[in-house]
Amino acid sequence: MMEYITYLAAVVLVAVGVYALVTKENLIKKVMGLAVLTNGTHMFLISLGYRTSGIAPIISFADSRIFSLISVDPLPQAMVLTSIVINLSITALALSLVTRVYKLFGTVDTKKLKVLKG
Repeated sequence: MMEYITYLAAVVLVAVGVYALVTKENLIKKVMGLAVLTNGTHMFLISLGYRTSGIAPIISFADSRIFSLISVDPLPQAMVLTSIVINLSITALALSLVTRVYKLFGTVDTKKLKVLKG
């Protein structure tokens, strides 16, 4: 049961992120919900590459079949590392757009912004 705790935590993070995106009306809370959602997917992808008592993937053996059975998969780690950088950039851009919306309209509430749309 303990080996599945990371999957459960990832599902909880994704659920919290989706809840924030769907129910919250504050744009800053929506951006933070998106960040939590992507962090949940990052945790899920890292959990997929984890192997109990696995070794680092930088050591090479003569028989690559044995090495692939005992090493941790490096591909999800590389993909998640790239995704974290992209997530940081998207979050920073979204928050800068929210500050611009606040300066122009004086609110970050989506219900009030819909009224301003005309």
